[in-house]
Amino acid sequence: MEPNLFKYILKHSLRDQILILIVVAISLVFYYVSLDLPKTIVNAIQHLAGHPDKITTFLHLEFGVPGFLGGGTVVLFDGFRLGREAYLIAICVLFMIFVIINNWFKIYINTAKGRMGERMLRRLRYDLFDRVLRFPQSQFRKVKQAEIATMIKDEVEPLGGFIGDAFVQPAFLGGNALTALYFMLQQSFWLGGVAVIVLLVQAVVIPRLRKKILVLGKQRQLTARALAGRIAECVDGSVEIHTNDTSNYERADIVDRLGRIYQIRFDLYQRKFAVKGLNNFLAQVTPFTFYLLGGLLAFAGRVDLGIIVAVINAYKDLPGPVKELIDWDQQRQDVQIKYEQVAEQFEPEGMLAEELAALPKEPIAPLSGDIALSTVIVADDNGVKLLDSVSATIPDGTQVGIIGEAGSGVETLSLVLARVMPLTAGSIAIGGRDLATMPEAATGRNVGYAGPESYMFPLSVRENIIYGLKHAPQQPAVYDDAGKRARDSFDRETRRAGNPVIDITADWIDYASAGATDMASLDDRITDTLKIVEFEEDVYQFGLRGTIDPAAQSELAAKFITARADLRQRLADPALATLVEPFDVDRYNKNMSVVENLLFGQPVGPELQPDRIARNPYLLKVLADAGLAETLADVGRRIAETMVELFADLPPGHPFFEQFSFISAEDLPEYRALLGRLGKASVATLPPEDRMRLTALAFPYVEARHRLDLIDAALEARLLEARRAFAQGLPAELKSAVEFYEIDRYIGAASVQDNMLFGRLVYGQAQAASRIGKLIGEVLDAHDLRRSVLRIGLEYQVGIAGKRLSHVQRQKLGLVRALLKRPKYLIVNEATALIDAAGQARILENILKASEGRTVLWVLRHPKEAERFQRLITMKDGRIGEQGSPKELLARKAKAVEGIAAQ
Repeated sequence: MEPNLFKYILKHSLRDQILILIVVAISLVFYYVSLDLPKTIVNAIQHLAGHPDKITTFLHLEFGVPGFLGGGTVVLFDGFRLGREAYLIAICVLFMIFVIINNWFKIYINTAKGRMGERMLRRLRYDLFDRVLRFPQSQFRKVKQAEIATMIKDEVEPLGGFIGDAFVQPAFLGGNALTALYFMLQQSFWLGGVAVIVLLVQAVVIPRLRKKILVLGKQRQLTARALAGRIAECVDGSVEIHTNDTSNYERADIVDRLGRIYQIRFDLYQRKFAVKGLNNFLAQVTPFTFYLLGGLLAFAGRVDLGIIVAVINAYKDLPGPVKELIDWDQQRQDVQIKYEQVAEQFEPEGMLAEELAALPKEPIAPLSGDIALSTVIVADDNGVKLLDSVSATIPDGTQVGIIGEAGSGVETLSLVLARVMPLTAGSIAIGGRDLATMPEAATGRNVGYAGPESYMFPLSVRENIIYGLKHAPQQPAVYDDAGKRARDSFDRETRRAGNPVIDITADWIDYASAGATDMASLDDRITDTLKIVEFEEDVYQFGLRGTIDPAAQSELAAKFITARADLRQRLADPALATLVEPFDVDRYNKNMSVVENLLFGQPVGPELQPDRIARNPYLLKVLADAGLAETLADVGRRIAETMVELFADLPPGHPFFEQFSFISAEDLPEYRALLGRLGKASVATLPPEDRMRLTALAFPYVEARHRLDLIDAALEARLLEARRAFAQGLPAELKSAVEFYEIDRYIGAASVQDNMLFGRLVYGQAQAASRIGKLIGEVLDAHDLRRSVLRIGLEYQVGIAGKRLSHVQRQKLGLVRALLKRPKYLIVNEATALIDAAGQARILENILKASEGRTVLWVLRHPKEAERFQRLITMKDGRIGEQGSPKELLARKAKAVEGIAAQ
């Protein structure tokens, strides 16, 4: 990057800067004329006041010819002869015209420089992000991710405002100030001299006072960046903080950092306002001097009233530009420091060359040939050699196992082959082409890598899997006329900002790389790949818990309804009938909660969600009309009494709290106090808020699960009446907030499994979940719906960094991503380390079989897996020990063992 901000600005915006500066120069002419007009108006009023019949020439235009051209004057326009009133009106209207023109110039200049600044900020942020994408992996161990994001997002933000001002602001403000100063000196040397003296004081004294402000600003920036990084550390290390009870230590650290930032900012504010106060004082001293000195000169006949008014009017516009120029100079020094700090962080050694990461202009030829390592040396930041003079040749299409203990260099070797870690010395070639000089477009399409930690983006399972296929736009996006015009405008602005014109809405999926032609066939390929790594069952379970939109997928919803009918017939078998209690609008379901029985449907909007339904006015009215308000509050009272009695002596976190899930350990004292206030009295005597709290306790009560015998047959009947009343009188604003259970209708808000089951598993039945799950699978297979469920499962959102997946699931998903693009060279670096031994063996066998004819390099920890490979490489202390066929190496090892035994 350019080390100097001004060079960076000129390099990328010289044309725009020149165009705006031309407009600034033109605006100064109109500004000068507008300064002279108030004097003309005042003098006209003064001189014409006693001459009502005097005729005056308006708009007489002439200019003087230089002496070397003959001298004299040239009249451009004779003007108009006007009476007193007409002349006054004309010059006042002319003054307003110039005011409008000057304002237009200001608006245009500010808009133009603002747009230029935003374009340059967009360019700078893109340049920084582009550099992040080209960072060597070692750089991410030195710089925290939160600090990088803060620098790109926040620290360069002030640069955008300054870039537009870098040249235009001093030219515009300085031009205005000099024009006003020249006008003042031209009117009166003495009055103009006062303004010059004040300006010199401001230009010399105030910048000196602001030096400390710059130092404090730099400290503020560094401490704020460090705070962002420390907060990110606490977020990433939240498990360690809680398991080690170090949260108060972290609080103390943040308090200390916040205190330092506060002190820096407070000192900064004190100095800023002191400088501002001095500046305002000087601004007020000058008019005082003008009034005093101007009055004395007027008394002496040295100046007239028009000149004094004109000078004061010109000075009125002078402090603003001067102050802004001083502010500009401070901002210049401040943003230069910021720019240098940011640029320094984005200039690491070993950064990937820009041309190697660019979007290719020509089709990428597939890689092929042997992998040749020649005296490869890799050293860490301390100079310790992780790989030491490694040389080997891996024949094309060979499946190679690389075996070694931790620290032997096997992991480093896999990383350099995947081009994740740069070489310190030596070279790696594929088919005679140097790996270091290959574009990423070649390695990214032909080399697949799966490591022990695969990062998951906060998207769906499908999006994470097909991420490895999004190399470049394959098909342009289709727009209507309005969309095309908007896109063309967006692209033009993108080019002006120096960003590459790449449409994110285009189709980026390289179907051919995955052996597919469209999304349907790609889903089939994904499903096949899921089976290879034994991830299919996980995605299937995601699908059972997922939802579909029956309006958008009406045919699929109809198939599920048909499958539901088949499942209900199978559940009629006496051996299975006791496992599920089906939904029936005329029966109370003992395996559903009280509130679920009342709704008899799936909440859609926020109004009827469990955390808000207890306060829903309509539901409370239905309960009151049915005479259930006090009844359910009394049920809640009995629950509270039981919970307080049973759990009074149990510690927080006891399994009983989760099992009954009515009252948390933290809320027990509040309910104990509530029961104390109630005593033996009726719940009707309680305040409405307390009654509502007790009613909320009754809502999640499930008779079959909690077994407190609180819901008898009579209460069931009353709840069914309330259910019917709730559905029949549902107001219009709540009709879209709940989907009622109907046997011939697919419930979009419910999961696939709930739609299939159309009921609830009976509590207390041994292996009910596994038996019913197996039955649902059989029905789905019979109706050819398993792949549809898998597709629904592919839409499962994995969460931030895949936190909604287990570690094993993340490893499997990483393998699927690497395998889907059918890489010519597959590198597997302990990507199955968390899977059980039997599962590792099966997945290894499946991948090797699916990758026949392609090069596979697999980091092994167990020698017994070596026999499955065509070639074996052993490593120790960063060097290659032995290499050859597994049969030869194992036989050699066995012979050595026999020799040791014989000795």
